[in-house]
Amino acid sequence: MQMLVIVLNRIEKLNDLLLELSNNNIVTGTIIDSSGMAKTLVDFYPNSLLFGSLRTILGENRPFNKTIFIVLPDEKVPLAMECVRKVSSEINGENVGVMFTIPVNHFESLNIQGS
Repeated sequence: MQMLVIVLNRIEKLNDLLLELSNNNIVTGTIIDSSGMAKTLVDFYPNSLLFGSLRTILGENRPFNKTIFIVLPDEKVPLAMECVRKVSSEINGENVGVMFTIPVNHFESLNIQGS
């Protein structure tokens, strides 16, 4: 089992990605709002020459991104990654995002039952 982590910098493509995943029967996961470390450093040290030059590279139009966590059986990981590639290939430009997997040794759903 693997956890696929997708950091999507172009959040306008989130719905397209979720639709593509769901069309391939991948319908569970967690989505959180996130921000890159470089962006945070630029905001925290606005007068720094080093981080100020990062501001030019990063631009002002993308302050946040979305991070998606999906736990999948090993055999579904390539399909999920292909869904991400398909949607991200429609985007022109750099720094669209990243994806990677982490092995999952144990997974358990937490079901709270009433007393």
